[in-house]
Amino acid sequence: MDDQTVARRLLACLDLTSLNDDDTAERIDALCDRALDDRFGVRPAAVCVFPQFVPQAVRRLDGSGVAVATVVNFPQGGTHWDSILAETKKALTDGADELDLVVPFRAVLSGDLFLVRDLVEAVAGVCHSHEPPAHLKTILETGALEDDFSITRASRLAVEKGADFLKTSTGRVPVGATPEAAASMLRVIVEHRAATGRLVGLKVSGGVRTVADAAVYLRMFDEALAPVTAGPDNFRVGASSLYDDIVRALS
Repeated sequence: MDDQTVARRLLACLDLTSLNDDDTAERIDALCDRALDDRFGVRPAAVCVFPQFVPQAVRRLDGSGVAVATVVNFPQGGTHWDSILAETKKALTDGADELDLVVPFRAVLSGDLFLVRDLVEAVAGVCHSHEPPAHLKTILETGALEDDFSITRASRLAVEKGADFLKTSTGRVPVGATPEAAASMLRVIVEHRAATGRLVGLKVSGGVRTVADAAVYLRMFDEALAPVTAGPDNFRVGASSLYDDIVRALS
């Protein structure tokens, strides 16, 4: 594929993101306006914002085809069920189409797998029973899990309990997305599809800043899932600065 084809595919799979502690309404309006730019004939799959900005993003993007995603249990990956479920329900009531849930990754490391399993199952149940149903992306924080065994274990728990996507990172730890972590997650995605027929998506985030960075993961997905190819229904990249590099590649 030539660079422009790759860039166009990545734009269609982009979760254009602003998750800064100092975000303002003006900044979120500007983010949404970037997502609405259709000069290349394709728009990002979604914008991803903090929960308090969901109603604003929903209004701004109404009728555009760009989904609104938000984060839950972010970034700490805590274990307070009541607040996590309340956060989830509030985001959906406010109009979020997609939820990016930080799983209790420390519980994976300590071996408290029932906690992780049950939480993912509960949040997935809320998402999938909502009308219309919302997609659940589970953030594993692979940079904290570190090794293939832990990443694989967390991935299996998430997909078995209803996650629609596996996502690498919050972007708040020193190590974000890596090809090694993505390979572990893709193996679980392939394994789960073979066993159930259900295709779980992959979202990479954390340090993916250029078309060249993101293209590595696009190719990995295409090769692992062939003849299925990466598209917004099964592959996402969460980033902000990547958008600028995509625009440069397409201009």
